[in-house]
Amino acid sequence: MTEIAARSIDTKGDFSLISGSISKKYARGWREFAIFATLLLVNAFSQIDRILPFILAESIKADLGLSDTQMGLLTGLAFAVCYSLLSLPLARASDRGSPRIVLVSCILFWSAMTALGGLAASFLLLAVTRFGVAFGEAGAVPAGHALIARKIRPERRGLAIGLFAMGIPLGTMVGFAAGGAVGDTLGWRSAMIGAGAIGGLVGVLAFLVPGPTPTLERTAADSEPFLRSSRRLLASPAFRWLFIAAIFLGFAAAPFYAFSAPFLIRAHGFSASEVGLAFGFLQGLMGIVGTLLGGRWFDRAMSSGTGRVLGPPAILFVIASATTSAALFAPTGWLSIALLVPGMLSFSFLLPWAFGAAHLVAGEGKQAQASSLVMIGSGLLGPALGPLIVGMVSDAMTAAQGLDGLGFGLLVVPIASVLTAIALLIANGRIAASLGRQ
Repeated sequence: MTEIAARSIDTKGDFSLISGSISKKYARGWREFAIFATLLLVNAFSQIDRILPFILAESIKADLGLSDTQMGLLTGLAFAVCYSLLSLPLARASDRGSPRIVLVSCILFWSAMTALGGLAASFLLLAVTRFGVAFGEAGAVPAGHALIARKIRPERRGLAIGLFAMGIPLGTMVGFAAGGAVGDTLGWRSAMIGAGAIGGLVGVLAFLVPGPTPTLERTAADSEPFLRSSRRLLASPAFRWLFIAAIFLGFAAAPFYAFSAPFLIRAHGFSASEVGLAFGFLQGLMGIVGTLLGGRWFDRAMSSGTGRVLGPPAILFVIASATTSAALFAPTGWLSIALLVPGMLSFSFLLPWAFGAAHLVAGEGKQAQASSLVMIGSGLLGPALGPLIVGMVSDAMTAAQGLDGLGFGLLVVPIASVLTAIALLIANGRIAASLGRQ
């Protein structure tokens, strides 16, 4: 853990490198605010372009004559695998070069692919454009985090990461609302072409607003292949437990979002529109509150100088585990929805903490790589296997008991939430020990 040991935290929350330090020009005043706003837009449009096929699925299927299986391939596992694995080389490019150039290139590429998707006349061509979107979006989070590390003062980085993450719930709400409205009035092709065109404008903003990023001094470690460098980072006990926490998070979050709405419809008789309105609004609200609150709270935790920077999200995950379990057996529908709210909050609240702690462990010049590994941890196994496990348990319980077994299948979520909390607490102790603050 030489990277962590080489850093000291003073009471004001500044981090200084004993060796390899560089002179930085952090953004202040209006430029800092403009960077915050631009990064929020970047992540929001990344989410909009990602989810557009969800809300436009029926129109796309009817126009191109596609099956549900083909739509699943376009929006499911293939996209997740491509998105997760390609983030690592793009993260390496962000750490070693200019994160601004990497970010802008990714924005322009995925926006162009989104627009070209609106011109696709077959499944193959649409699939190629969706892989292109995944390729471009794979670099958004790592490059954005690397840009934050180079341009934002250390005591403000938690807030910056939180605002950046807030683009996910905002993009989800706008994507579903605006995408559905444009799709109904002008057609799915216009919706995708329009989103791609506006994304291109966001790319121009991302180039102009941050300004040039400082160049990091090269060390011998910088020439190490990124896979070997990643293995070295995962060999650190603190980062390894962060990575394990990210894996458990994927098993909690993916089934939660995949099956909460069907559960509420089956168990409590809600209509799809009722669940969509209530669940969508609360998820968006909790996403905004969680990322902002988590970012500011993380900054305070860092400024305390204790090195214990993961306790609050771990506690929230324990609470969310209990309330989610209760929600699955609540007697009324609205009580069930209310008991799901802490779970929604926990997922968004963790984002600034997880990425911020990963950056602290990884050290200077490896923030993008650390973010990429966290994304891989949360984005591969959980989304691929979590919903499958829930579905298998649900089918087995339904066959055995003669009743709908989805509630029993969804017990995977609180179990994974508790495991996430345990891994976070272990990582918390490892980080503090490595900093010499036990």
